[in-house]
Amino acid sequence: MIDLYTWTTPNGRKASVMLEELGLAYEVHPIDIGANEQFQPWFLKIAPNNRIPAIMDRDGPDGKPLALFESGAILIYLAEKTKSPLLPPDARGRATTFQWLMWQMGGVGPMFGQAHHFLRFAKEDVPYGKKRYHDETKRLYGVMNRRLGEAAYLAGDSYSIADIATYPWVARYEYHQVDLGEFPNVERWFETIARRPAVVKGMKVPS
Repeated sequence: MIDLYTWTTPNGRKASVMLEELGLAYEVHPIDIGANEQFQPWFLKIAPNNRIPAIMDRDGPDGKPLALFESGAILIYLAEKTKSPLLPPDARGRATTFQWLMWQMGGVGPMFGQAHHFLRFAKEDVPYGKKRYHDETKRLYGVMNRRLGEAAYLAGDSYSIADIATYPWVARYEYHQVDLGEFPNVERWFETIARRPAVVKGMKVPS
């Protein structure tokens, strides 16, 4: 059994989609970040960076409970725990998957998140911030569109944790004011993943 500490954010939904894809039993513990629940002392013992998602694997690799934070680390851990093809076993496949996973973690998440902030949530109008992060978001879409013109999925021919990490951020395309029609390969990829039953279920967590 996995305890999932999460909220309705793209990063949170990476973990729930992954758990659904793997068919693992898990219990959801909503952490309302709008109410600052992520700063509760008990949660900081699980996730010292006060961010969601986090998990507690009651049956860790040594048979003892394991707490883990950082969405990318969670995806890798769960894939390795279950020996899932979502993380290829061969060295080349793993390296390519890690490459695109890190691209999401270092680029897509931070830059899309800043675009969301300045375009949708900032309490004051900051034209420089809007332009800077919207431009960078569109640049990243261009990178993704070129890659998906070469391969069905980010890491190659097979769906992987790199796609699971990136999809929930692209699902917020309206937040960062991007027309998916401008990026047809991304749009094809997005629509393909959106039809996966595990993705449909995972994107609704927590309800």
